[in-house]
Amino acid sequence: MVGPDDVPPDPTDPLDRTRFPIDEWRLVEKHPDVSDLGTTETLFAVGNGYLGMRGNPEEGRPSEESGTYVNGFHETWQIQHAEGAYGFARVGQTIVNAPDAKVLKVYVDDEPLNLAHADLVDYERSLDFRSGLLRRRLVWRTPAGKKVQVHTTRLVSFAQRHLSVMTLDVTMLEGDAPIVISSQVINRQDGGDEYTADEEFDPRKAESLAHRVLEPQTQWCADGRILLGYRTAQSKLGIAVGVDHEMVTDNEWSAATSTEADQGKQVYRISAREGQTIHLEKLAAYHNGPSGVPVRELFDRCRRTLDRARIEGVEAVLDAQREWLEKYWANADVEVGSHPAEQQAIRWNLFQLAQASARAEVEGVPAKGVTGSGYSGHYFWDTEVYVLPFLTYTLPQAARSALRFRYLMLDAARRRAREMAQDGALFPWRTISGEEASAYYAAGTAQYHIDADISFALSKYVDATGDTDFLLEEGVDMLVETARMWADLGFFDEKGDGLFHIHSVTGPDEYTTVVNDNLFTNTMARFNLRRAAEVVQELKDRDGADYDRMVKRLELGPAETDFWLRCAEQMAIPYDDRFGVHPQDLHFLEREVWDLAATPLEKRPLLLHFHPLVLYRFQVLKQADVVLAMFLQGDQFTLAEKRANFEYYDPITTGDSSLSAVVQSIIAAEVGYSELALRYFHAGLFVDLDDRHGNTSDGVHVASTGGLWSALVNGFGGLRDHGGVISFDPRLPEPWPSLRWRMRLRQTRLTVTVTQDAIELAAEGPRVEVWVRGEQVAVPADDSVRVELTGHGPRIPGEVGDVPLIWGKPRDED
Repeated sequence: MVGPDDVPPDPTDPLDRTRFPIDEWRLVEKHPDVSDLGTTETLFAVGNGYLGMRGNPEEGRPSEESGTYVNGFHETWQIQHAEGAYGFARVGQTIVNAPDAKVLKVYVDDEPLNLAHADLVDYERSLDFRSGLLRRRLVWRTPAGKKVQVHTTRLVSFAQRHLSVMTLDVTMLEGDAPIVISSQVINRQDGGDEYTADEEFDPRKAESLAHRVLEPQTQWCADGRILLGYRTAQSKLGIAVGVDHEMVTDNEWSAATSTEADQGKQVYRISAREGQTIHLEKLAAYHNGPSGVPVRELFDRCRRTLDRARIEGVEAVLDAQREWLEKYWANADVEVGSHPAEQQAIRWNLFQLAQASARAEVEGVPAKGVTGSGYSGHYFWDTEVYVLPFLTYTLPQAARSALRFRYLMLDAARRRAREMAQDGALFPWRTISGEEASAYYAAGTAQYHIDADISFALSKYVDATGDTDFLLEEGVDMLVETARMWADLGFFDEKGDGLFHIHSVTGPDEYTTVVNDNLFTNTMARFNLRRAAEVVQELKDRDGADYDRMVKRLELGPAETDFWLRCAEQMAIPYDDRFGVHPQDLHFLEREVWDLAATPLEKRPLLLHFHPLVLYRFQVLKQADVVLAMFLQGDQFTLAEKRANFEYYDPITTGDSSLSAVVQSIIAAEVGYSELALRYFHAGLFVDLDDRHGNTSDGVHVASTGGLWSALVNGFGGLRDHGGVISFDPRLPEPWPSLRWRMRLRQTRLTVTVTQDAIELAAEGPRVEVWVRGEQVAVPADDSVRVELTGHGPRIPGEVGDVPLIWGKPRDED
């Protein structure tokens, strides 16, 4: 561990290192602070993609959002539109705060341990990225002056999807005392995570539901085991939670178990003697299911999970967790030399990606993972554009699961397309169940680019993994149906320029909505159309039987692919000769430019302080739009075009979205703004750790954590993978001596090490071929090659434009 006294102050490191010391493999807190409870509850959350537990204290208080979340477990409600219209989303969906099994209350001499008031002699809390354990160690001086040592651990298993393990160790350091430990499962009926009407408007938060959400079905208890079962009031989804306990101590003790509708308790009374440790193990199992699954069946599943874990033992669960994470880091770790503060933050972000996706499986990856209720637990394009690239190259099975989740909602997407008068399939902008849940269509439903984003992620996955089975069995259906949607949505302007235009859509920038020929949408739709046609042709060429089945299944007409290619080749890609840039949309450059320099910081983010119509009248961006297109479709733009576009759009991009900084970092690095690229990287690196957007309390910004990997690998590492061809053109920041990452290419794990003057490629597995700055390089099987870096790309010091970078809350160093 590197301590704060071992390194000089770093102006790019915003954290208080007296409270959060540097440790490259842990996030450590040296003293609690009630002023930022919500933020630290998010930062110290544990999860596995299916089950998530926020970093609340074991005692349950103090707490801002005492949340436990199960991916996909949600309630529905009728959306009340002020003025309705045909096709508006009608049913809202919001994630439900599941029954909370984290609570372990401690009383000494009948005095409760409460961190908000406790006299703490010593304290440390840590989230260990290699073991997946949340640990807390403290020494409490009770009101009577006795010292008590309390150690706790909390884990959500990567190896066993439905299992959580908690331990509690209590030792009287001075004197004897009666101790009570109350282990509880609580159904917090109000959710504890919803805002009310009198709070400040913020569309990033979860909806408030007036009705009781979890309706008790049955409960059971005996011999330290508790089972509680519920069903949601409207969506009719079932959930069961079971807990089991084991007490180990030489002290005299007794126990009592009880349940009621919204609570289960296992209460221990111990006559504690000085120096005699009380050790309690608490296992928790969560299972949920659709309306047709009886809650008693979910009880049986919980019992089996608990029985298996009890037989294996807690140490075996911990060993399996360490083993899983050892394999994860062997594929996912990214190392930056001689920068421990950055290294700690990088690994925290990468660990969050595992916690958000590893065991999501038949569910998607919510925008906040399973760490909070922000954005109502919905799935967006965040997964496909920001998270799936990381998963594809490091955890391909999780990438496949996320894509299969989209395939499983294909029928719902077909229904939505018909409702919107389109052919093919139109995937929902935001959803949990597969139905569109975006109540504000202009900045939501109109983002048709979700279809192309899914097709793009699918194509990248297949190119990198060679998983043609998935492509032929399910992926081709998504490609064909999304291509059909684009071919039907757009039109050829036969009386004008003869090009294929797409009107009345919204791109990634939600400060400009319902526009014609949005550049991002059109370039991504072009890719979608081409890729669908290519895959159909490949299928026809390689296997007649699979092709015939696909044609019959999808009723594919003989001329459809030719039409898709015509649409793609004649796609309207706006370009303005006067400014020498690609307009964000057909009329974007006609608008007045917003004066960001004159906009007070207290008016940021703009969406919370200005009516949408005000924003729509100006050239001002919530997030990178054209810049993102230049990254994802980088082979469709020249370097000169990328630089000109970046220089135009960067000064008018507010960064009000956490999705923006990482993309701006990538393109800034590519076009030569190296110092600016590093500043944008730091903005993304500390989005949550420094609460840059003021809403980390609602959960981790998972897309930003995925984008951070891209900023490292695609930005500074220069990785590009257009058309399945892997190439490298590094742009290593001058302060960094090296950058190393791992990535899987089919059956090979490739370790890439970039220094200021060379790149080394080491293969574990079969031979791979890549390109390095225009030179083809073969990496032999189970061997390595070193390539000297010559012909550096442009490096331009300084900033773009006159507007200072401001990300979330103002900071002097920004």
